[in-house]
Amino acid sequence: MSTQPKSEFLKVMIARGFLADCTDMQGLDQALMDGVVPAYIGFDATARSLHVGSLIQIMMLRWLQKCGHKPIVLMGGGTTKVGDPTDRADERPMLSPETIHQNLAGIRKVFDRYLDFGPGAADAVMVNNAEWLDQLNYLDFLRDVGRYFSINRMLSFESVKLRLEREQSLSFLEFNYMILQAYDFMELNKRYGCRLEMGGSDQWGNIVNGIDLTRRMQGQEVYGLTTPLLSTSDGKKMGKSQGGAVWLNAEMLSPYEFWQYWRNTTDADVGRFLKLYTELPINECERLGALEGSEINAAKITLADAVTTLAHGPAAADAAHKTAEKVFAEGGTGDDLPTLYLAAGELGDGITLAQLFVRTGLSKSGKEAKRLIKDGGARLNDAVARDPGQMVSASDLEGPLKLSAGKKRHALVRLKDLRPTE
Repeated sequence: MSTQPKSEFLKVMIARGFLADCTDMQGLDQALMDGVVPAYIGFDATARSLHVGSLIQIMMLRWLQKCGHKPIVLMGGGTTKVGDPTDRADERPMLSPETIHQNLAGIRKVFDRYLDFGPGAADAVMVNNAEWLDQLNYLDFLRDVGRYFSINRMLSFESVKLRLEREQSLSFLEFNYMILQAYDFMELNKRYGCRLEMGGSDQWGNIVNGIDLTRRMQGQEVYGLTTPLLSTSDGKKMGKSQGGAVWLNAEMLSPYEFWQYWRNTTDADVGRFLKLYTELPINECERLGALEGSEINAAKITLADAVTTLAHGPAAADAAHKTAEKVFAEGGTGDDLPTLYLAAGELGDGITLAQLFVRTGLSKSGKEAKRLIKDGGARLNDAVARDPGQMVSASDLEGPLKLSAGKKRHALVRLKDLRPTE
């Protein structure tokens, strides 16, 4: 649209860098001005937690609610059984119903921090697409829904084209995913009056399919909005770090490690990430993002504090901040560091330093741990460690043992008998 949008939500999306594309900006803008717009984003249950790669979508739902509209969190209890082929070179592993159920329970915890759920017009709702997908009759579905989909058009979508061009197998099961996602939009429109689907730009084809199906089957005008596919300025995919996925659930990644991920943001990303992942005013995000030299470190701490507060609460963010100060500024151990507790009985004659790096998660394998230590990148109580085979016994753990991999990744090892009581 040539003019600036009038609705608060679209203004926020544009100003803070969330908007990649929209199917009908003018129509959506008017709908947002006319009243409460229910909008959804789908999340498949492929793990027990979402990671920070999903945080841009979660923040979109949060801003939607702050602007007076209704977020619908669609949990993919049904679609997870199929697996989204988007951005995949191979078929996703099949998950059992029990695993999917456990994953859904873990993911639900994330949203309570970001959204207000309830029966009100602008209160968020959480829905599981297994409610309708599990009940589908295959022949009826083919006749009533399948006839609206053109194979020619489905073959033209980027996620399908890439797999075919690379001669990588695309199962019929995966090929059906886009039909099921389109059907989700139609069902949500029918059940909740949903008028907008949002997602990453790699979901554009699936979203357009849903819009077409809803128009044909429901006679409703609905819309789609996508975000840019984010990576860090050094080309890394959002959600990944040296230690693995950056999970949003505290039981899968400690608030301290989560805080550290944001504290380690590259200088070039600070301003952009402040706009996307915090609620600081835009002019403050731009001011902080423009800082240089040592001053940019203060902006990174502000980013880490703000994002961790949203994800884990102010107490966890404050504890992480104080632990970081203790570890880095004062050279201490920091009680909030990720901690491995070992029973004196399981130590026996001792455990090697390389094994401890693996057990604490600072190294993925014994081979990686040995290489880290031999290359001088490992520290034991802040002193450079040189011997991967160095034995650590129960007597060495009468006080906490601090392990460090490089300058930014740390963990403690303590005796289980000395675990602090609640």
